[in-house]
Order: sequence, then structure tokens, then C-alpha cells
Amino acid sequence: MRDIRLAQISIFENYSEHELGVRLKSLSDLLDLHPEILTLVAKDLVDESASNVGRCGLSVESIFRCLLLKQQLRISYEQLSFHLSDSMTYRSFTRLIHDSMPSRSGLQSTIRRIKPETLEAIHEILSQNWLEQGILSMEKLRIDSTVVASNIAPPSDSHLLNDGIRVLSRLLAKSKDSTGVKIRFTDQRESSKSLSFQIFNAKKAEKERLYPDLLKRARTVLKQVDRGLQSVRLGAGKSDQKEKWVLALEHYRDLMQQVIDQTQRRVIDKESVHSSEKLVSLFEPHTDIIVKGFRDVQYGHKINLSSERRGFITYLSIKEGNPSDKDLFLPVLEYHQSTLKALPNSVVADGGYASQVNVTEGRGKGIKHVVFNKRVGLTNQSMGVKQKTFDRLRHFRAGIEGNISELKRAFGASKATWKGHDGFKAFVWSAVISYNLTRLARLQSG
Repeated sequence: MRDIRLAQISIFENYSEHELGVRLKSLSDLLDLHPEILTLVAKDLVDESASNVGRCGLSVESIFRCLLLKQQLRISYEQLSFHLSDSMTYRSFTRLIHDSMPSRSGLQSTIRRIKPETLEAIHEILSQNWLEQGILSMEKLRIDSTVVASNIAPPSDSHLLNDGIRVLSRLLAKSKDSTGVKIRFTDQRESSKSLSFQIFNAKKAEKERLYPDLLKRARTVLKQVDRGLQSVRLGAGKSDQKEKWVLALEHYRDLMQQVIDQTQRRVIDKESVHSSEKLVSLFEPHTDIIVKGFRDVQYGHKINLSSERRGFITYLSIKEGNPSDKDLFLPVLEYHQSTLKALPNSVVADGGYASQVNVTEGRGKGIKHVVFNKRVGLTNQSMGVKQKTFDRLRHFRAGIEGNISELKRAFGASKATWKGHDGFKAFVWSAVISYNLTRLARLQSG
């Protein structure tokens, strides 16, 4: 069974005198002050029913530290595996035993088992602890939202149709190996790829001429899928591999049907399809279309966050769809009040959050100043602040732009590269935890 942490820290820990080595040593000491974190992570990684024989694998502590190191370095699992075999500083930080050389696949399979809910709970524990120690300040709080992109290519109907034809045809072609039933079908992949390429590079009139042919081939593939599913279900025997194949085929069939419907409506019927009804990726179907302003379209999820005077992120939520910022203001205050048990003296947010209701509700909770840097119909009098106070808080709010920039630039939160909706959320939470821990390590190391 997997160990939670090493019984005794090695006397051979050796950190480089380089700035990164000093910071990692400070971060290591900081993590040692929070052993309760490992108890949470262990629930995702330790199988209590496993027999206590054979190799135990990486400890829970090492896996969590590998996660933090990967986020800080912004590297792939392959590169992480190399650095852990090559660098004494990285091995010391991750507390690897002398003969442990984790592989790329081993690192990926263990790190990805840590759930986003676990990482969110870790963030909450750290925030509460640092608030009690006086590290976090509730003197002033700033709120803003941004978008974290999904790991997808810019979507187009022709590419989505081609992706669906390609994936479904590949599953049909592998039916014999996966289910024992060979499915005969007409392979549309080559012609679909050609049509998709032509549509992507064609002018509008030519696109409209080519799309019906591509849609026809997509519908043909769906008919072949339905026949294939019927043949496999009538086939003899059951197996995990067969069930996995059926579930995958049904999953992509349903997504393909959605792509066909939206393409028919948009391209053929000239109908306007709302962004909430559109599918932009077969492989990351959770992805939302986020429109900021009039033309800035992004594909991912909107996140709402707050930071305090030193730049620590005290609150984060990953939203579904594209909710108005006005609706995201009060949940931040409610989280600080109910979970952290502390409300700021002053809170400032972007103009998108501005409303008299938010001012009234915020002040009703006991917050002295509730300010929006763009008044959007509000006056200083309606916000209950003087011009000097308004200017001071408006300048303070600008600091969250730097916090968001660092979170994206230095910790990879510009694009979540882990697969699936849970993977997206886990990636964002791991970036935020790494950001906060690294910020504190820098402060403590001078």
C-alpha cells in the first residue's frame, strides 16, 4: 500500500544555491508545516483494500510535490520525468528515495488521480491557516474574472464534422479487436478529410456548395454506427472491453448528432444558434464559448477570483456558461464570510460587477467601502465613498491584473491542458495552489 510520507527525511537532501533552489527549499519547509494536506490527497491516491506487499510506488507526499513542481516549471510529464532523474534539487524537493526513477506514464497516472475537489479543499485549508497567522490581510480585497482556455483548436463546423467521422470510423474499424464482432462499413474518412480541407479554405459561396456533401457523409456514418451497435449487442458474450467500446461509440455518436444539428441550422437553414447550444469540441465537450466585449471570443471556462493586499488568491470559482459579472460579486463575499469567517474592510471590483444592489448588499454585511472602478451609473455618493477613497481603491484594484497575468504566465493557467472537465478544474486549482505557495515562499525567503 502507498505510503503517505517518508518516515524520516533523508540527510542527503541537497538544494542548489540558485534562486530556484532557494525558493524550492523554502517551499519545502512551508509544506512541512501543513501535513494535513497529505491526508486529503491520500484519499484519492491510497487504496485501503490493496495488499501490503510488493513495491509501494511514490509516496503521497512525493506525488503532491511533483504536481507543484510540474506547475511551477510548466513542463510535460516526459520532461518532469527527466528532471527528476537528473536534478538533485528536484529530487530533494519531491522527497524521492534513492532508487526511485518515476516514468512519464507513472507520473501522469498518479498526479491525475488527485480530484479537483481535493485541491479546492487544500486551498481552503491553506487560506484559513494563513488568515489565522496574519499572512492574509482582509484590509482590502479586489475581485475580477478571466477566462482559462481549453486545450482545443479554434472550432469550425467542418472540422468538427470531420473529427466525428474520423473517430467513429476508427472505432468501427477496431470493432473486431474490441468486441469480437467485425463490422463492415464504407470508410468515409479520406473523402471527409478532403471535403473539410476544401471547406476551410473556400470562399463563402463554395462552402455552401460543399457542406451538404459533408453532412451527407456524416449522416451515413451515423447510420453505420447504429447498425454496428446493433450487431455488437447481438454478438455473443460480455466483457469490459466490449462495454468500453460501446460506451465510447455512443458517446461520440451523440456528440456527432449535435454537431450535425448545429451545422444544419447554422449553414443550411441560416439560423442563429445561441452559444450555449453550440458544441465546439468533441474531445473537450464541456468547453464554453465566452464572449468578452463584442468580438473577443474565447473557448474555455470563465473563472472568478479575488486577491488581497499581498496578491494571494483568496477565492476562486470555475463557472459554467458565461454568467454576468454582476451575479458573481456577492458569492465572493459570502465565501469569505461563511468559509474564511472574515470579511474585508474594503472591496473593489471592475465595472462589470457594478450595481446598486451589490453596493447595498456588501455594505449590509458590514463592509465599509464597496467600490467599482468604473461607476457604470453609480456615483461616489451612492457608493458611500469620497473621491480620495475611490481613487485609492481603484489604484489598488489594478493589482489583480498583475496577479492574473502571473497565474497565467508563470503557472500555466492561460490554457488547461488536462483532459476532461474534472481535468480542467484540477489543472486550474493546482495552478492557484502553486501560485499561492510560491508567493509565500518568495516572501519568506527574502
